[in-house]
Amino acid sequence: MIRPSVTFPRAAAMKRLLTTLLSLSLCSLSHAAPPNVVFILADDLGWGDLSCHGNGYIKTPNIDSLAAQGTDFQGFNTASPVCSPSRAGFMTGKFPARFGIKGAIGAISKNIEWNMVDWLDVKAATLPRLMQSAGYVTGHVGKWHLQSGQAKDGPLPAAYGVMEAALFAGTAHPEIEKTITDHEIWAAATDFLQRNREKPFYLNVWMHETHLAHHPSEESLKAYAHLDERQRIYAAVATDADRGVGIILAKLKELGLEENTLVVFSSDNGPENTHPTNKKMGSGYGGYYSIGETGGHKGRKRSLHEGGTNTAFIVRWPGQVPAGRVDKTTRLSATDLLPTVCAATGVKLPEGYEGDGEDMLTAFKGTEVKRTKPIFWDWTGTDRPPTNWARWAIHDGDFKLLKDDAKRVELYDLTKDAGEEKNLASEKPEIVQQLTTRLDAWKATLPASLPAECLSKMRQNKRAMKSSKGDKEE
Repeated sequence: MIRPSVTFPRAAAMKRLLTTLLSLSLCSLSHAAPPNVVFILADDLGWGDLSCHGNGYIKTPNIDSLAAQGTDFQGFNTASPVCSPSRAGFMTGKFPARFGIKGAIGAISKNIEWNMVDWLDVKAATLPRLMQSAGYVTGHVGKWHLQSGQAKDGPLPAAYGVMEAALFAGTAHPEIEKTITDHEIWAAATDFLQRNREKPFYLNVWMHETHLAHHPSEESLKAYAHLDERQRIYAAVATDADRGVGIILAKLKELGLEENTLVVFSSDNGPENTHPTNKKMGSGYGGYYSIGETGGHKGRKRSLHEGGTNTAFIVRWPGQVPAGRVDKTTRLSATDLLPTVCAATGVKLPEGYEGDGEDMLTAFKGTEVKRTKPIFWDWTGTDRPPTNWARWAIHDGDFKLLKDDAKRVELYDLTKDAGEEKNLASEKPEIVQQLTTRLDAWKATLPASLPAECLSKMRQNKRAMKSSKGDKEE
């Protein structure tokens, strides 16, 4: 009988080779390039304005696709029901009241009246600055609104870690605003992606839509010619926003960056209140056409009810964030964006940094997470329709408490009553007291005075008091 040759040495060599290759593969995976980050923020877009959230007449195929390829977090809340403080929460990972931002930063006279700063403190740790310090190229395209448009001595975006900026709205620096309009932000964003495709990058794309005034494109108007006038205008504007998102997603795919880019989509607050009369706003359409939907939640923009703060929050990161997942239970806050993006990219938080958000990377990757930190709101404003009465709110565990400076209090169990229809304040006085105590303790941590370095020199000029006092919250 002829026996086969003994091949143990060759087998051993092959085993060593396979082991080496596996080790090198694992090493390569463990040192994979950190992801790029693109944060797309709509303006005044209602949670229910998306077709993937059940809208009956608006088509948002690109945002729907983003949700299908990622996770749709439906328990998300912004840091404010209006523009500037909401954006400050995303940028800093802290509640905006800590910086003296309790409403939209606007005319100096309004900032004085509401006891607010004229711009976000440049000493604050911001997401762009942290990313820049870790070697990322950082950019911001679109709306800014983190300072007064009258504050000519206000800081430039570079002071917050933004290396490249193409802006409109919310600065007093025409040299960086004059080159961009509402519909040009998508070109500026794709240009940034094209030029920085070989480097790790962080990019904010903060669009205008669906904020007033409405300037729908002819293409979108034609697509909705079958609708009544109000639906047609609003649907066209929302579709313009969706088309812009599609442009960003297509560019990432074209550049081969889709797989290693974390994309986050959200809105700064709920939909604008619908105005009863049809009035033009300059060259655009006015609030008569602002018929955005909250998905059944109470309140709209400027309200601390869920309709004002519960907005879309969709995350896509192929291979890391589960595709097609809908998370209705994890409670997320805008203040979570900074620590979570830092965790995803391996960027270290500054020594001594104490944020109000939580690292929700585990939630991003598919595990339902129980929040450990309360969410607080402090909103100052003078435009108060019936659902805008609350100035303060806290959400902790299952319950959300809303109150004003008088004695009005409302309590809701959001796990059972997301629409905030049944006020439990009289039935659960012990929970009202517990949450009021926590809210009061948080309020005691807020600064007693505004930092002088965040106040414009214009505040020393009495003419500032004569400035327009009719500004709406942005």
